[in-house]
Amino acid sequence: MSLESRADVGVPELTARVVRAAFPKGTLAVRIREGLGPLFEDEAFAGAFPARGRPAISPGALAMVSVLQYAEGLTDRQAADQVRARMDWKFLLGLELDDPGFDHSVLSTFRARLIGHGLEQKTLELVLERLWELGLLKAGGRQRTDATQVLAAVRTLNRMEFVGETLRAALEALAVAAPAWLSGLVTAEWAERYGPRVDDYRFPKGEEVREEWAQQVGQDGFFLLQALYDAQAPGWLREVEAVQVLRRSWIQQYQRDEKGVRWREGKDLPPVHHRLCSPYDTDARYGIKHGSGWTGYKAHLTETCEPDVPHTITQVATTDAVVADTEMTEPVQQALAERELLPDVHVVDAGYTTAALFMSTRVRGMELLGPAPHDSSLQSRQNQGFSRADFSIDWDTQTANCPGGHRSFEWWEQKHHRNGTPVIKVFFPAEHCRPCPKQTQCTKPPAGRRGRGITFLPRERYEALEEARRAQDTDEWKERYKIRAGVEGTISPAVRVTGIRRTRSRNLPATRLGHVFAATALNIIAPRPMADRYPARRHPHLPPRSPHTRRLMGPAGSERLGAVAASR
Repeated sequence: MSLESRADVGVPELTARVVRAAFPKGTLAVRIREGLGPLFEDEAFAGAFPARGRPAISPGALAMVSVLQYAEGLTDRQAADQVRARMDWKFLLGLELDDPGFDHSVLSTFRARLIGHGLEQKTLELVLERLWELGLLKAGGRQRTDATQVLAAVRTLNRMEFVGETLRAALEALAVAAPAWLSGLVTAEWAERYGPRVDDYRFPKGEEVREEWAQQVGQDGFFLLQALYDAQAPGWLREVEAVQVLRRSWIQQYQRDEKGVRWREGKDLPPVHHRLCSPYDTDARYGIKHGSGWTGYKAHLTETCEPDVPHTITQVATTDAVVADTEMTEPVQQALAERELLPDVHVVDAGYTTAALFMSTRVRGMELLGPAPHDSSLQSRQNQGFSRADFSIDWDTQTANCPGGHRSFEWWEQKHHRNGTPVIKVFFPAEHCRPCPKQTQCTKPPAGRRGRGITFLPRERYEALEEARRAQDTDEWKERYKIRAGVEGTISPAVRVTGIRRTRSRNLPATRLGHVFAATALNIIAPRPMADRYPARRHPHLPPRSPHTRRLMGPAGSERLGAVAASR
């Protein structure tokens, strides 16, 4: 399928006349066309199409339809029907009133082309360029970033459900791909055990019985894998995706040795970054934040927040659910730098800050405005005893003084055992620590003959962190940081209007593309806030909220309620 670029020559005269007569006040599609013009030209997507072949449907039109899907919460079939049926969509796309549109399956093919050719961010970039040309977007100023959880389009499964459904999915795939081969392998007992879906199955009661069931599933899975990898089996069966998922899952969940097949214990399970959660979405992971767990992904939204220009989403990044927010601070800033949209102040919450990030952001010529990480020592968490701040450090002599007045005698530089962060460990003489009357308020003594010790960051990171902690206690910093709360006003319509908190796809690349479409839709629904020029940020199809009691009582009743409230 080739690309034959079609230049936008404007809205056909008959389409424009009929739409303006039918919608004198305009619609969302009409406002987009009249306010922003043709946003997506075919040439911008030329890299996703070959030079030869049957002419493709205009990728610029498909991109606009894909964005409108998220602006109005439509499926592929509904969006294709809207192109055929709605005059205002034809006005936006520059089509004749009798244009037949296209089949809905074209939209999924178009998304696959964007992902396959690395054009996932293209629609957002084109809208940002147009807003820049109109003077509604500029570099510098302040931008804020926050994340929201995204539920995968699959069920959350426990370990027993996961292995049972994974084996069932592999058997279902093989029953379609090689029914004759599979029929000579499985028995009626297998069909009874793995026929129903896991959500239709009632697990046996009792811990021992359940462990036996899980062990039986593990043995059946290994039996199937051994048959698949036997020299007599067709080689192409091993390439079936469900078989690959089964093999990977059994490596993660089971151990097999001379003693037989058994569950892996918690300490033997792979890290959560690599552990599969569902046989139907191998990119989804189980994440926990603030005590709330979910299976899926995480979306990071960045927007401008200056009072004199519309608030615009400048970057959207999607990761699996277990990626920490601190791992996304630098990638977000790098993406903004590539678009020449770096802010002067990057406003974030505590999840995006570390001592190293305060330093690296400063190197970029920016300020990272966010709460510094808390002291993680036991004394600080319990708010009793001495914390790291109570120890004075002499960087030149590489020594530290404890609150009891004793000087350290060991200074080690090494990597943190968990995350590899460079740290400094300082120990004090045991002969000073044992008789010290303040030892009950001090750190715990290590095993061995050493006295007590403390761990802290290297000098540059330590001083950057302490500076940030001192700053956030001032009234000036608290006043500046109030701007961060406004990012909730971005996430709220992203959830209500575009459904960003529940993915429509079953893999990370497609989920990431959907979030880009959602961010693009939010940018073109109505630039905000700029109250003197634009209305409050609400979806155009949602009526303004008004309490039912006030509507019932009418204007006079509302005035009486206001007077009563004022008198109180």
